[in-house]
Amino acid sequence: MNKTTGKTKGVNSHLNRLISIGLGLLSLVYVYPFAMVLINSFKKKIYISRMPFALPDGKTFAGTANYQTGIARTDFPMAMVHSVVITVLSVLAILLFTSMCAWYLNRVRNRMTRLLYRLFILSMVVPFQMVMFTLSKIANVLRLNTPIGIVPVYLGFGAGLSVFLFFGYMKSCPIAMEESAMIDGAKPLRVFFSVVLPILQPCFVSVGILQAMWIWNDYLLPYLVLDLKRYKTIPIAVQYLKGGYGSVDMGAMMAMLVLAILPIVLVYLLCQKYIVSGVMAGAVKG
Repeated sequence: MNKTTGKTKGVNSHLNRLISIGLGLLSLVYVYPFAMVLINSFKKKIYISRMPFALPDGKTFAGTANYQTGIARTDFPMAMVHSVVITVLSVLAILLFTSMCAWYLNRVRNRMTRLLYRLFILSMVVPFQMVMFTLSKIANVLRLNTPIGIVPVYLGFGAGLSVFLFFGYMKSCPIAMEESAMIDGAKPLRVFFSVVLPILQPCFVSVGILQAMWIWNDYLLPYLVLDLKRYKTIPIAVQYLKGGYGSVDMGAMMAMLVLAILPIVLVYLLCQKYIVSGVMAGAVKG
C-alpha cells in the first residue's frame, strides 16, 4: 500500500513538473511580443523594419529619442490624464452599482429579479457592433462625449459580467450576518456597506482589474463617443502617429505602446492572485 502511494506521488510529481515546464514555455509565447515592442522602442526607426528581432547596438540604439518624439507628437500626458480619469471613474461606478445590484438580485428572489438577472447575462453575448451606431447617436444627443459623460456608457457595457461575478460570489456569503444587522436596526444601505462590502473584497479586486484592463485598452468606444478634437485616450493618441498614405513612425509607435501597456501590466502583476480567486469564487461557488 505504501509502495503504491509512493509511486502515485512520484508520478504526480513528474506530471506536475512537466505541466509547469509546458506552461512556462507557453508563457514565453505571450511575453515575446511585449519584449519585441520594448526592444524596438530603443532602436532607430529605419532599423526596426530591417532588423526587428535584433537587440539594439551602437549603430541602431536610439536612446530615448523615440519616447521624446512620441510624447511630443501625441500630447501623451493629456491623453494619459483622460485615460486615467475614464478608467478610474468607470471602474468605481461599475464596482459600486453592479455589486449593489447583484446583492439585491441575490437576496430578493422573485420573477422580476430573476428576469433582470437573465437580462444582465444576455447583455454579455450581444455584440458591440449591433448597438454601436445607436449608442453613438444617443451619446451625441445626450452630450456624453466627455471623459465624465462616457462613464455611464462603460457602466452599461460592464454591468453584465460584473453582476454575473458578484451574483455568484454572493451565494457563498453568509446571510446570517446581514439578518443580525437588520435586527439591530441597520437599514439596507448600512447593511451593504458595513457587512456585505467587506466580504466582497476579493471579488471587488478581480472585477476591478478585469474591467480596468478592458477600459484602459479600449479604442472603439472612446473613438465613437468622445469629442476627439478635445479629448483623446491613449489608444486613440497612439493611432494619430500614422501619417499620410499609411506611413508610420515605428520608433515613436513602439515607444508609445510601451508607455500605454506598462501601467496596466504593473497593476495586473500586483493583483493577479486576486483575479483567479475572485473569478473562480464568482463563477463556481453556489
